[in-house]
Amino acid sequence: MKQRLHKLREALTKVGAEAFITEKTENRFYLSGFTGSTGWVIVTETEAFLVTDFRYVEQAQEQAPDFTVVNNERKAVEAMAKLLQEKGIKRLAFESSVSFSTYQEWNKGFDGVELVPTSGLLEKIRMFKDESEMVIIREAVRIAEAAFTHIQGYIKPGVRESDVALELEYFMRKQGATGSAFDMIVASGVRGALPHGRASEKVIQAGEMVTLDFGAAYQGYNSDITRTLSVGEPDPKMREIYEIVLRAQLAGLEALKPGVSAKDADAATRDIITAAGYGDAYGHSAGHGLGLEVHELPGLSTVSTFVLEPGMLVTMEPGIYVTGLGGVRIEDDVWITANGHENLNKSTKELLILPV
Repeated sequence: MKQRLHKLREALTKVGAEAFITEKTENRFYLSGFTGSTGWVIVTETEAFLVTDFRYVEQAQEQAPDFTVVNNERKAVEAMAKLLQEKGIKRLAFESSVSFSTYQEWNKGFDGVELVPTSGLLEKIRMFKDESEMVIIREAVRIAEAAFTHIQGYIKPGVRESDVALELEYFMRKQGATGSAFDMIVASGVRGALPHGRASEKVIQAGEMVTLDFGAAYQGYNSDITRTLSVGEPDPKMREIYEIVLRAQLAGLEALKPGVSAKDADAATRDIITAAGYGDAYGHSAGHGLGLEVHELPGLSTVSTFVLEPGMLVTMEPGIYVTGLGGVRIEDDVWITANGHENLNKSTKELLILPV
């Protein structure tokens, strides 16, 4: 935690602020380790404070030993204003993602303090995962991979998509996950053409492809895996699409190494899909950052300005979606290393054809 505070303080000097405030759940946890639902972190040049209420004081003291815990006595703005005044803070960096009403409340309540808007100040630090984070993320990936193996014996004709999602979450929780990383995508048959086709009441039929996009939430971090499989023999056109997506995904993985632009990593997948005649059916980015949030920096897209560096954790997930036919997506979680990358996913990407 001390190293994270040090990096934040370095960033603060670049924006000319004397302190930083965040109420964002992920950033609060990243800096302090506090898992309560209510609290504000204030970091100055030399000190760090966690402002919360009576319900969480003891928990905060246990989870955030490097922070001075302040009981706001149900008057959060007043407590923070007093703290800022005592520490002589005149310029306070805040995240531009806060609501307008919160900004107004702070602007009125923090008398004599100039609020300095910032965007992605901490998120750019969070892009780089250290080994302690990777230990947790690898376990989140392991849980999701185990769930994928398990669900292969569950999916069959007559089962609803919603039942598949429920079984996946139940299995992951039994493996130690705190829950699903996000609303699961279970899209079968023609619903596979919906890139974010959340599990519905649709009944899976023989001969349909099923796209599963899910992940495990574990100790604050997330995994994110997508596999597409077939329930019985698939339509020949869908088999062809699967092979195109697989080639694109493997090419994308090959591109993931330090020094490569995120835009070029995206292009490695897009060029293959476009050459195969499906460019218009691939309308999303090739991947995104992953960690405390499912979607983080850096993005791998046609407009991304990031260059890959060691420590970044990204997904690689090209797809093709054809209305009235179906869709295919394949996704891995990948850690950029000094010598290339580490693919955290080990489950097969060959087309699985389940018995019917």
